[in-house]
Amino acid sequence: MNRVPADAENAHSSSVESCPSLRDVHSINPTELMARIESYEGREKKGISDVRRTFCLFVTFDLLFITLLWIIELNVKGGIETTLEKEVLHYDYSSSYFDIFLLAVFRFKVLILAYAMCRLRHWWAIAFTTAVTSAFLLAKVIISQLFSQGAFGYVLPIISFILAWIETWFLDFKVLPQEAEEENRFLIAQDASERAALLHPGVLSDGQFYSPPESVAGS
Repeated sequence: MNRVPADAENAHSSSVESCPSLRDVHSINPTELMARIESYEGREKKGISDVRRTFCLFVTFDLLFITLLWIIELNVKGGIETTLEKEVLHYDYSSSYFDIFLLAVFRFKVLILAYAMCRLRHWWAIAFTTAVTSAFLLAKVIISQLFSQGAFGYVLPIISFILAWIETWFLDFKVLPQEAEEENRFLIAQDASERAALLHPGVLSDGQFYSPPESVAGS
């Protein structure tokens, strides 16, 4: 005999528990939601997020650091002009560091074009540059005679290899996940603001409340 009331009570409790989202929407501050949406739209107007800008700065640092090491190597070998002519004009794969510098220029151009100018949100560009860098450096270390040329035979290939993989890690684990999370937060806040606007219509003004004129006595 008590089964029907118990079932009704359970159904009522389940329906109450199924409406937390509505209570949450009622408790949302519309001003805070609009502030979040405007801040996200402002970042979109800037064209690039802070974490992506940091990644582009690191890519620039990669190029400048490899260039600095290459210039130091030119000076160590007996002067920039003489060594530059030997490594560039009379390029030799087994003894020149010029190709490692060009590899850094290649990474810089591809990554800046993909992630700064085109604002790519995929990992294929960084995967391509890292794969090319790793394959080239491994082949150069195995085939060439860099290790017989002193410390720079170790430093330049190792630093170039490490920087390429740091860029891959930073993009894959920092830039793309953080931007996706910010976009999800924006969509949630926008949806909540639309629900709040539907559940909390604008307050009626005083002009919308009026009393009918008094009727004439005896009419």
